[in-house]
Amino acid sequence: MKMKKKYSPQKTRSLFYILLCGFCVLGSGQFQLCFAEEPLANANLDGLYAKSIEAVLRLPPEQIDLGTAALIVSESWSDMVAGTKYQQQLDDIAVEIRSRLKAKNTPMGAAAIPIINDYLFNELKFKAINKATDPYDLFLHSVMDRRQGYCLSLSVLYLAIGERLGLPLYGVVVPGHFFIRYDDGRVRFNIETTARGNSAVDDYYIREFNVPKNSTLYMTNLNKRQTLGCFFNNLGNVYGGINNVDQAIASLQWAVYINQSLAESRINLGNNYLLKNRVDEAITEYQAALKTNLDSAKAHSNLANAYQKREWFNDAINEYTAAIRLDRNVAETYLGMGICYNKLNQTDSEIDAYLKALAINPNMFEALANLGSVYFNKGDYDAAIEQYNKAARVNPANAGLYYQLGAAYSNKGDYENTVKACLKAVELDPKMADAHYGLGFAYYKLKNYDLALEHIKTAEQLGKTIDPNLLKAIENKN
Repeated sequence: MKMKKKYSPQKTRSLFYILLCGFCVLGSGQFQLCFAEEPLANANLDGLYAKSIEAVLRLPPEQIDLGTAALIVSESWSDMVAGTKYQQQLDDIAVEIRSRLKAKNTPMGAAAIPIINDYLFNELKFKAINKATDPYDLFLHSVMDRRQGYCLSLSVLYLAIGERLGLPLYGVVVPGHFFIRYDDGRVRFNIETTARGNSAVDDYYIREFNVPKNSTLYMTNLNKRQTLGCFFNNLGNVYGGINNVDQAIASLQWAVYINQSLAESRINLGNNYLLKNRVDEAITEYQAALKTNLDSAKAHSNLANAYQKREWFNDAINEYTAAIRLDRNVAETYLGMGICYNKLNQTDSEIDAYLKALAINPNMFEALANLGSVYFNKGDYDAAIEQYNKAARVNPANAGLYYQLGAAYSNKGDYENTVKACLKAVELDPKMADAHYGLGFAYYKLKNYDLALEHIKTAEQLGKTIDPNLLKAIENKN
C-alpha cells in the first residue's frame, strides 16, 4: 500500500534545511549562513521512504522507522488515514521535547525520560486503558487522536518518539504484556507506559507474567523488526475480533515469521486456523508454542481443542489436564474435557467436568445444557429439568433447549409443562418438527385431540416420521 507522499514531512524538512539555508544579519550588514533547525535523529533512515509493510520488512532492523511502519498499517486499516499527518505530529512532539531538554540543559540520554513522561502523560494526557477490546486502541493514528492505548500501542508511540530523539529505547515482550527498556550499555532501566512511564525491575515482570526460563525472546531487547512482529500479533487479534479471519491469519503469519519463538503469536494463529478448519496447521502452531513456553495453559487447552476436532479424545483430555494444572480457573477447559468424556461414554467424569466449569462460571450455557442432557440420558429427569431451566434463563432464545426441556417433562409424565416448553420451542422455530411432535403427543395425553392431530400433522409435513399407531389413535379419538 502506498504512502500519500514520497517523503515524510520530517525528511522533506531535513532536505530543506540542507539545501535552502537562511541568512542571519550580523552587525553592519554582514551575513552568516545558519541552519534553522537541527534534523531529528531518524532523518536518514531508509524506513522513512517505505511505501508498504513488505518494503519495511525488507530493510535491516536498524533502518526501519517504527512510526512510519505503524502508520502504514493504519493506512491499510482505513483509507481515511493520512500517514504523513501523523508523522508530522510525531516530529512535532519530538521537537518540543528536544527544546525542553535544551532549555533545562539536560543531555539527550537517561535524564530525558522524566521530561518525556511529563510531557506525554501529564501535559498531553496520554492514558492507559485496562482492556484491549477496541481496535482503535491499537493503531498509532487513533492512539494519537484519542490519546489512549494499551501496553503495546502506547509503547509503539513512545518508541517512535524515542527514535526521533536518538534515544536507546527497545521494546520488551513478556507473555501477555509489552513494555520499554532504556539501555545505552551503561544505564539500563524499564519504562512502563501503562504506569505513566514509571519503572519496574525485571524481577517484577518475570514474576508477574510467568516468564519461562528457557525463552530466547521474552525479556530481551527487541529490535524494531521484532517489535513490529509483536504489533502484527495484536493486529491479527484485531482482525479476528471483527471476524475477518483471512486478514487475521495474514497478520499472524507475519508475526510468526518475524518472531518464531513468540508463543502468543503461534497460539493466535492456531486459533484462526481452527476457525478455518485447518486443524493440522493449528496443531503445528500449538505444538510450536509449547516448545517455546511449556507452561502456557492456553497452548495446552487450545491444542486439546484441536485434538478434539480430530476426535483424538484421550490426547485431548491429557492436554486439558495439563492446562488445568497450570490454571484451574478457566471454565472452557473443563467444558472441553466434559465433551471429550461424553464421546468416550465416561458419564461420571463428564458430569464432574461440567460441574467444575459451572463452579467457575455458573452462567455457562453450553455446560448447563450439556449437563442437562447427561442427566436426561441417565433418566434423572428432575435434575435434567433443573439444568435446562437454568440454561433457558441464560439463553432464552434457544429453541432446541426448550424442546429438550419439553422432552424431559414428557418423560416425567408432566404434559402440561411439556406443552409450555414445546410451544416456546415452536414460537422460536416454527419449523421444528420434533417440537410439533412433542406438542401433539402431549395434547393427546391431555385429551385435546384436535390440537394433538394438528401438531402431529404439522410434524409429518415437516418431515418427522410419525408412529402410525399414534396417528390412528388420535384420529379415532377425534
